[in-house]
Amino acid sequence: MNVKFSPSLMTMDLKNFKEEISFLSDKVDSFHIDIMDGHFVPNLTLSPWFIDQVRTVTNTPVSSHLMVEDPTFWVDELIKSRSDYICFPAERANGTAYRMINKIHAAGLKAGVVLNPETPVNSIASYLDDLDKVTIMTVDPGFAGEKFVESALDKIVQLRDIRDENQYHYLIEMDGSSNRKSFKRIHDANPDIYIIGRSGLFGLDDDIEVAWNQMVHNFYDATGVAVAQ
Repeated sequence: MNVKFSPSLMTMDLKNFKEEISFLSDKVDSFHIDIMDGHFVPNLTLSPWFIDQVRTVTNTPVSSHLMVEDPTFWVDELIKSRSDYICFPAERANGTAYRMINKIHAAGLKAGVVLNPETPVNSIASYLDDLDKVTIMTVDPGFAGEKFVESALDKIVQLRDIRDENQYHYLIEMDGSSNRKSFKRIHDANPDIYIIGRSGLFGLDDDIEVAWNQMVHNFYDATGVAVAQ
């Protein structure tokens, strides 16, 4: 089993930006960048400018998660920054989803959508076959350290069944409180990509190598699956 991880850079130690990204680059599938406008969620975080800084350190793919009121504006900005994946919120996509997906694909990039814990899969059924990735939030969005919403894992199973039945190509990603306590339950739902943040990686130790090794150990201890170090 090839387990894919995507570290959430909003939870990293920015004082050690270059060191941490350089160390993780050949170990992870992508880097996850949260972009919040302070309106869709009550927080402000990273920006498309941050992607330019990441590009100076690594060629590992970047996946941007928009938590914004006007995703169409930010899609244009992320195309300029060449974010490999641009993932917009399903809750703000009504009337613009196809336009955003087509624009992202026309730029040679990959389009994704994000479902908050209370948003059902059927809300994106009409354009699922056009997506490259679906991200399932397993916490309320906006802040690190929110309570794990275990029931959201059912949507991962549902999306996998839909993908298999229809031969769709999207990846399934989970985002929220992925750590030693939840790894087993997440693993049972079987997403393609685990987003790991403060509780799963960056908060385990100040030294990124020690933290990564601890995460690998925790994952194996919970799931029995070995992760390449």
